[in-house]
Amino acid sequence: MKKKIFIVDDHPMVIEGFKALLKQNEDVFVVGTAENAFDAFDFIKKNEVDIAFLDINLPDISGIELCKKIKSEFPKIQCLALSTFNDRSYVSKMIENGASGYLLKNSSKEEIFQAIDEVSKGNMFFNVNYQKQNTSKYDQSPIITRREKEVLIEIAEGLTNQQIADKLFISITTVSTHRQNLMLKLDASNTALLIKMAAKFDLI
Repeated sequence: MKKKIFIVDDHPMVIEGFKALLKQNEDVFVVGTAENAFDAFDFIKKNEVDIAFLDINLPDISGIELCKKIKSEFPKIQCLALSTFNDRSYVSKMIENGASGYLLKNSSKEEIFQAIDEVSKGNMFFNVNYQKQNTSKYDQSPIITRREKEVLIEIAEGLTNQQIADKLFISITTVSTHRQNLMLKLDASNTALLIKMAAKFDLI
């Protein structure tokens, strides 16, 4: 029986490329796609899914939080993270929330097919450097984007999400996403700890 694949990514071109690639695998069938976590969860509630590919950066909530929600309510669904970030904090958070693996978006066709095969057997698959014993804390400065740096500086200045959005001419949703990504990358559970960790790594 073909494995039912579900793809969640906010870039239509990524979705279409992924669907085209998966058509080359006779053992799988793409049952649906979604561009945000809300639509994704609504689809999963109404349709049978075996494996869900989840983009880390989604416009509403992160793929990390979506993974946690899916595994909480539909534990039989295997979740595979999709990301452009080879970041240990992202990997560890996905694993903590029940993901069966982590794939970079530049993965080869062979790696993607192998990942599907492995998680279908109940195994895990990574094509990033992941060491389980070191997932909770890290000593190397995380890589943040230019926009994340700008948002981080304003957070440190005490600005609210709305104030940051107004100052940087971006939407409040975008600010919220950047803040969430920063907290994940710096392993911070609140704003105070975020600023402390940012200072530790000389990011502010």
